[in-house]
Amino acid sequence: MELPRRDFLGLAAGGLAAAVHAGGAAAAGEEPRKVRVAVMGLNGRGKQLLPDFMAFPEVEIAYLCDPDEATLAPAARLVTEKGKEQPRLVRDFRRALDDDGVDVLICAAPDHWHALATIWACQAGKDVYVEKPVSHNVREGQAMVRAARKYERVVQVGTQRRSSAEFAAAARLIQSGALGKIHMVRTWINSVRPSIGKEPVASPPANLDFDLWAGPGRGDDYKRNLVHYHWHWRWEYGTGECGNNGIHALDVARGTLGVAVPHRVTCAGDKYYFDDDQETPDTQLATFEYPGLCIHWEHRTWTKRGIDGQDFGVTFYGTDGTLVYRSKGWEFLRGDKVVEKHEGSERDRAHIRNFLDCRKNRTRPAADIEEGHLSTQLCHLANIAWRTRSVVEVDPSTAEIQHNPAAAALLGREYRKGYELPAV
Repeated sequence: MELPRRDFLGLAAGGLAAAVHAGGAAAAGEEPRKVRVAVMGLNGRGKQLLPDFMAFPEVEIAYLCDPDEATLAPAARLVTEKGKEQPRLVRDFRRALDDDGVDVLICAAPDHWHALATIWACQAGKDVYVEKPVSHNVREGQAMVRAARKYERVVQVGTQRRSSAEFAAAARLIQSGALGKIHMVRTWINSVRPSIGKEPVASPPANLDFDLWAGPGRGDDYKRNLVHYHWHWRWEYGTGECGNNGIHALDVARGTLGVAVPHRVTCAGDKYYFDDDQETPDTQLATFEYPGLCIHWEHRTWTKRGIDGQDFGVTFYGTDGTLVYRSKGWEFLRGDKVVEKHEGSERDRAHIRNFLDCRKNRTRPAADIEEGHLSTQLCHLANIAWRTRSVVEVDPSTAEIQHNPAAAALLGREYRKGYELPAV
């Protein structure tokens, strides 16, 4: 659905207000109630989030959870070196969900775990901070939204730009009509990633519970170039570069304009550069069509040469001006003249502050799960169009794919016994 302008601007400004309020109750001299947090997924993003969450005095890291026990001790040291109490270290995050004293689950596990972890946490009465992309497929995202609403949980998605002053300022400028009518938005990222090589299926190392790591996935396909990071490029577990980084740019584009489901999606590209075990495209160009508007995504994972002098960005093309959104900040131009600019702002801790405040007030956060799902859905639709090499026609009112059974089949996935997607 398309957000009413007043609601949209209020949502965009929410993160800015949260950043200003960063001291919270503690700044007023009150002792904040402890928010007991379990962190799931510690190899990459989970470890990055730890210091940002611990920066807030009300947060207590109660559990660290990862099926690779080699990740647990290094993550625990990040906590204890800050003078915090030693958290409980467990392989299976479900032990934390069983603890009534846990308030929040942070899900920084691979994409294929996001939906199950979020839904189970909601059912257990926990609020959730889930990393992007919100899901492994469209059906999962829809179920996550239903779970958050049914169990009345606050679910924040890790699209941090939503809580930045620059996002709110760009939204105000665009919604004011300063750019005129916007008919095209271009989004992109370019990077140089290494080849992951080719590896045979092998036995996992003793420190890794691969069956638990795989969860709803196959679980019989461990390779040395799969765990930890390179699962991103395997369809069984990841969503490619579009889901990995495209979500950030597409969320800025879609969220700033307040549009939701496109009516047509096309996608080109291939694995042109790498000769290895990656399954997802190293070069991808997707177009999402709306009435009077198209949003374009492109990535290359073998060169940093970007667009508008940036390896990451979002450019809004209007009839009266152009706004170039960079990794940090943006510029509003008429012709070649810069009319207004924003230098960028802190967003990671502002995003967490917004989440903590919304938990307290029981209101929807800046990157509510529904917003995160709508943006992630674009990534899934692009990947579906690429995998089926077809034009994907979508009913914007239902988000169902029309007249294309092969594409529609990829809206969901098969699940292993014990890891089925719950009916919500």
